[in-house]
Amino acid sequence: MARLTDFNVNQQFKAVVQATKRLTPQDSEEIREIILEVQEPSFDCKVNQSFGVLIKQQGAFGNPYHHRLYSVADLPGSEEGKVKLTMLVKRCAYVDEFSGEEYPGVASNYLCDRQVGDELTVTGPHQLPFRVPEDKTANLILVGMGTGIAPFRAFVKNIYENIKDWEGQIRLFYGARSGLELLYMNDKNDDLVQYYDQETFQAFHALSPRPHWEDPIALETAIEDRASEVLEMLNRTNTYIYVAGYEKIREKLDKAFATIMGSKEQWALRKAELVAGGKWAEVIY
Repeated sequence: MARLTDFNVNQQFKAVVQATKRLTPQDSEEIREIILEVQEPSFDCKVNQSFGVLIKQQGAFGNPYHHRLYSVADLPGSEEGKVKLTMLVKRCAYVDEFSGEEYPGVASNYLCDRQVGDELTVTGPHQLPFRVPEDKTANLILVGMGTGIAPFRAFVKNIYENIKDWEGQIRLFYGARSGLELLYMNDKNDDLVQYYDQETFQAFHALSPRPHWEDPIALETAIEDRASEVLEMLNRTNTYIYVAGYEKIREKLDKAFATIMGSKEQWALRKAELVAGGKWAEVIY
């Protein structure tokens, strides 16, 4: 997996905040949808790409800047030669493992605090591993947690708006702490439920049974509840699995797919086949 230091930051572009709005309730984790307008016409960012945000700040190891990557959360648009990008940002904090003190995340707090009209620096575009298969009968299992929904929202919209006669089955499994934190799958914004062709696309959600008690999101349960359909897809040679979210998602998926396949060994073999065939891709935050 590529590290942030592997990405080129020499190609920089100015972007202006066009809109910023909170998508989650005030009593939950803050996740904002931010729309940027890149001022340079040569910046050509596509659905299967990400972009970086570069923040000037002296780091602990002498770095003159702080760099973080973000997936495109909607189909990129353009107006008068300027590219418009949509991104999702969760305001984060981290605990120092030595002192035990909590510190605000640099990039997330910087972005969540931006106002309309503010200018920032972006890099890229950078390639994402999620590509639309050339085979229009290919099946896709998409798994996202939290802001991991961002690349898949754009990915699925691209398929149904720009690719004609898609025949493969697409199943999206999306985990969030509570129903109101299911971005684009709640009462206020049901983009991922109502927008797409229901014959080939279905979206399923996984929630924490007790979000205020910080119970883990039951992602593996949501997948196992549809075991027969998932097993049928796993047994097909033209099935792809794409994953986006935090690191614990790997453990949840291995548990669910091992249960569905009948054993850890069977799943390990099938996963190895997917990886070798370029049909498994992940972005772990």
